[in-house]
Amino acid sequence: MNSIHHQLETASNATRDALANSEPKSLRTFTPSQAVFSKSAGVFHWTPEGRRLYDYSSGVLVSNLGHNPTHWTQRFFGYMGWSPELFTSREEYFPAVTMTAYNAITEIETKASERLINSLQRTKHGQNMQQVVWSASGSEAVQKALWACLHRDPNRNLIIATRHGFHGKKGLAGAVTGSECDRERDPRVKFISFPMAECDDIESPSQPFDVAPYRRELDLLWEQYGLKLTCLITEPYLGGGGSYHPPKEYLQMLQQWCSEHDVLFILDEVQANFGRTSEMYAFEAYGIQPDFVCLGKGLGNGVPVSAAVGRRDILDPMPYGMTSDTWSANPISCAAVLATLDEFETRPIMEHAKTMHDVFRRGLVKLKETPLIHKVRGEGMVFGIECHETSKLDAAGVANAVVKQCYLGNQDGLGIHLLGPLAGKVIRVSPPLTITQAEADESLQLLYDLVKATPC
Repeated sequence: MNSIHHQLETASNATRDALANSEPKSLRTFTPSQAVFSKSAGVFHWTPEGRRLYDYSSGVLVSNLGHNPTHWTQRFFGYMGWSPELFTSREEYFPAVTMTAYNAITEIETKASERLINSLQRTKHGQNMQQVVWSASGSEAVQKALWACLHRDPNRNLIIATRHGFHGKKGLAGAVTGSECDRERDPRVKFISFPMAECDDIESPSQPFDVAPYRRELDLLWEQYGLKLTCLITEPYLGGGGSYHPPKEYLQMLQQWCSEHDVLFILDEVQANFGRTSEMYAFEAYGIQPDFVCLGKGLGNGVPVSAAVGRRDILDPMPYGMTSDTWSANPISCAAVLATLDEFETRPIMEHAKTMHDVFRRGLVKLKETPLIHKVRGEGMVFGIECHETSKLDAAGVANAVVKQCYLGNQDGLGIHLLGPLAGKVIRVSPPLTITQAEADESLQLLYDLVKATPC
């Protein structure tokens, strides 16, 4: 396949060409930049040519603490038993925490599980967070939570999911994803509406939210299927669906309905956990008490790890091996989780993130002064800016043009790394929570200038 090229990027272009020869394009998500990174630190990436890019994606909401943070890395190495002395030893091998633990137990796994449960249970609504099912990716955590719910009663095999949600591409996680296509992927999954119209813009006047139409959808499903329904899964906000952040009353109604009908409530906050929504966990931001919560991305600050955490009475009856896999509770992942928990528990990250929310809200709303940005949505430190069509390009074309212009940067080569548009025309803005005031001010002004300079 022909790879994307940019002028004056000899090294990056060579890397793109080599990758195009050795990997199919299906392995990558499309973005008009196809950025090549040589190193990263804090809120920045660097290209092989030495250009600096503000990271406005955090690796898809992964590096909430920034890239390669010193304190986190020191803690991570400490939990793994790694030290400079070991690496300068003349011994061929050195004793440290094992890097494989399949069909075995490690002390670091026990510690990570206990610490994560304690962190969840210290919240106001985390009482159901009693056991951890580890995995390596968000879609696997979702799948394991769904397996647990289905195992409760073989006669209750129907799942409710919200339209336009994204839960992954694998197995049942793909089946409950409602943002990829309209067709029903699995007859066990029944979709209900998500209140997108009620959260269309961050500046929309606040209106009383009527839960009744959404409640009626659930009641009709109950009338039709009754005790065949086993669980309901939703995201706290639509991530891949276009950054729609619903009224709290919507999620609270879902949880209340589930409680009334003994339907298990799964909150997939893989994208939203560890500070993105202004609280450590999204269920706290929305004032709801799920039976299961799916965690990932920011959980390991860059190390692949995820978890489904939930009720002991649902998880305990599952037999040996039903939720196991090669990488579940891998010691490296557990060390990353412990280091991440340490950072959030000992440093004022959440307080700083709440301050940065106001800075980013103001800066992103200012983009609506340009003819290219139509709407802004978001909460905490995750936003979506919706692009507007022009006489030359539709909204999707404008969004791609903005992403490319931000990558190319200003006259000094300083740019912004953005992901390809969500739902065709929405650009996500989700920098690390640790971005400084000065970095926020500079990058938001840069974004404004680059959007204005976008040829559309």
